[in-house]
Amino acid sequence: MSEVVVIGGGAAGMTAAIFAARGGASVTLLEPNERLGKKLNITGKGRCNVTNDSERDELIANVPRNGRFLYSAFSHMSGRDTMAFFESLGVPLKVERGKRVFPVSDRSFDISAALERELKRLGVRLVRDRAEALILKDGGIAGVKCANGQLSADAAVVATGGVSYPATGSTGDGYRLAKQAGHTVIPPRGSLVPLVCVGTDCAEMQGLSLRNVTLTVRDPKGKTVFSELGELLFTHFGVSGPLVLSASAHMRDFEKGHYRLSIDLKPALDEKKLDERLLRDLAERSNQDFYNVLGGLVPRSMAPVLIRRTGIAADTKANSITKEQRRRLLDTLKSFSLEAEGTRGVEEAIITSGGVKVSEVEPGTMASKLVRGLLFAGEVLDVDAYTGGFNLQIAWATGRAAGEAAASI
Repeated sequence: MSEVVVIGGGAAGMTAAIFAARGGASVTLLEPNERLGKKLNITGKGRCNVTNDSERDELIANVPRNGRFLYSAFSHMSGRDTMAFFESLGVPLKVERGKRVFPVSDRSFDISAALERELKRLGVRLVRDRAEALILKDGGIAGVKCANGQLSADAAVVATGGVSYPATGSTGDGYRLAKQAGHTVIPPRGSLVPLVCVGTDCAEMQGLSLRNVTLTVRDPKGKTVFSELGELLFTHFGVSGPLVLSASAHMRDFEKGHYRLSIDLKPALDEKKLDERLLRDLAERSNQDFYNVLGGLVPRSMAPVLIRRTGIAADTKANSITKEQRRRLLDTLKSFSLEAEGTRGVEEAIITSGGVKVSEVEPGTMASKLVRGLLFAGEVLDVDAYTGGFNLQIAWATGRAAGEAAASI
């Protein structure tokens, strides 16, 4: 019976431990946090977007960073396989917009609790300690040195996460262990992260949340890289919210220049219908000030910014607004523009882009090509995906591949 140490008790680590134990290995799960799945429990605003109800090719299409590396892992464990796995553990699931999968209870704790029950059923030993170093012998894994002792092992699975949400224990330990073993680590940075914008307009509207708007993003060369309907939030530094986090995964070339953001505040109306709406509003409020007319079109906190951008004085009477001024207002409502100069720090990111170089890892098993008995799973690898359950799907699929391979060493 092989001895397997899994380093990290998050989504990928718990999955690796389960499948290693199911494969007949004696498994020790090493986790310094008082709770397993600490980051898992806060995903999806506590609801846990478990996976996406998709097959292999669609999953790969939603992984912009080294998606083809996951071909084998996703072939072995697709989104639907993940759903079957959790339902077999007693967690009923539901599919929502965009094929996003959640527990019926809307409680992420039901996911982590199901994994913990399975770990206990399989007899996985839990050790509350931090891995300090890998113990290497004759080109292979011999054990793991911990803060409070050491563990012997035939195989070690590094599933420590990235560096996003450091309060959950994602402190970059896995990168240090990978480097010790001779692996290349692509410098980590944030993905699915808020954006920093030029100017003070966003700060002036700080706290304002817009729903059912369309955000379009163009790269420094002017190419459209993202366009989607949803919700965003203005902050003191720029913009955040679901739309922005999704868009940020497509914004990887800030060193080449700024990205242009365009917000369609009235996506349900084409230009002709919006112009008819403006004419009607101006006629109905003909003796009112432009500022009051805006109150029927946009949230109050946006009005001063729109007044400045359109160049129409706040006290201009509605009946004196010219055709040219109305056109400027229409253009601003259909394309409220911002300039993004960068992202917030990795500590504010949902996931980490960067990590262990995948060309040094066997894609079918997640095994190191450099050190016998060393495997990787989850966010510690240089793969990351868009929102919608795809990043957790990477954790489940790579965790399963690594766990099964570790058991056979």
